[in-house]
Amino acid sequence: MAVNGKTYALLLRAEAALVTSGTATLETALFGVPEVVCYKGNPISYQIAKRLIKVKYISLVNLIMDRLVVEELIQDDFNETSLKKALSSILEDPAVRSRMKKDYAQLKEILSAGGNASDNAATQILEFIR
Repeated sequence: MAVNGKTYALLLRAEAALVTSGTATLETALFGVPEVVCYKGNPISYQIAKRLIKVKYISLVNLIMDRLVVEELIQDDFNETSLKKALSSILEDPAVRSRMKKDYAQLKEILSAGGNASDNAATQILEFIR
């Protein structure tokens, strides 16, 4: 059964989620749903991007927190064995779920302390220009 256009309704009921990278990872975290980030792309494109873009993480959650909060299964690490292990950890280990929920609370604090995003972006741009 396909479900379209009901992402938030699903997140309100989800116990865990498998999420592709992007804003969906941040939305899932803000809904408090423990998640595993899964991404597999064209091998050539991935290798090019990996050499051009230097970041520690691909999920917005981990990038904002500047540490590993949600597991990222990327390219060859995204396989049946690693996916089963990561998802089982979230679903079966209360300590893992608790830690992730605490990290999500800290993420919300960081985001709410940021003030107006447009003003912050403009300030950063002006500082860079000067």
